[in-house]
Amino acid sequence: MSIIKNDFEKQNITKIKDSKNNKKLTMITAYDALFAKLFEEVADMILVGDSLNMSFAGQSDTLSATLDQMIYHTKAVCKGAPSSFVILDMPFGSYINKNEALQNSIKVYRETSAAAVKIEGGEDRADIIEHLTKNSIAVMGHIGLMPQYVRSEGGYKVRGKTQEDINQLVNDAIAVEKAGAFAIVLEGVKTQAAIEITKAVNIPVIGIGAGNVTDGQVLVWSDMLGFFEDFKPKFVRHYMKGAELVKNAVNEYRSDVQNSSFPSKEEEY
Repeated sequence: MSIIKNDFEKQNITKIKDSKNNKKLTMITAYDALFAKLFEEVADMILVGDSLNMSFAGQSDTLSATLDQMIYHTKAVCKGAPSSFVILDMPFGSYINKNEALQNSIKVYRETSAAAVKIEGGEDRADIIEHLTKNSIAVMGHIGLMPQYVRSEGGYKVRGKTQEDINQLVNDAIAVEKAGAFAIVLEGVKTQAAIEITKAVNIPVIGIGAGNVTDGQVLVWSDMLGFFEDFKPKFVRHYMKGAELVKNAVNEYRSDVQNSSFPSKEEEY
């Protein structure tokens, strides 16, 4: 079964691929229409990440996110940012084999306006990526530290600490590119590994915790804007004190309610 991508999406994929060695790409996560609209004019790509299971749903990892959850949030993001290149993060268990991956990706395309899906895995998932791309599903790869592998790997572990592991990651990137992916997310790797991986492929490598040597960067919006307070990953930079600003605003609102200054005469009907 084949799904024909429209010209708008094809052109966006071409622009993304052509950015290699020409322009640094900016990607950010979004889970709803409100924030997607705020990011639309700035971000080259918006990722509806399964990270929403942690930052939005309060879970301890991404593994319990479902395909229906991802579709629900992707619909909202696409509604808020209709001109953006939106990528749906395929959740754990939704691409365990080629046929199931294709069936679920078709469901994504039919029920949302997502331009692409993202899949974790290198050489071990190359056959699945190839099956999708041959059936007109645009795929972004994801290698390095992979959150969906957290239990099998025994935790979140930085990759690329040895030349042997760097070589494996390079092989993973090459396999993902050969399978037809238009770009790769590279997470949680040493800088030297990121250099070798980025040079090894002709498609953009988008880093997160991979130094500034990749073809672009992605961050979770609640991390970047300082809304998540439990901990701050080493690779995150806060561009706003979001949690502090919100708390101050809500405290001000409460104060105005308690002293009856809100609503004012101007705010009455």
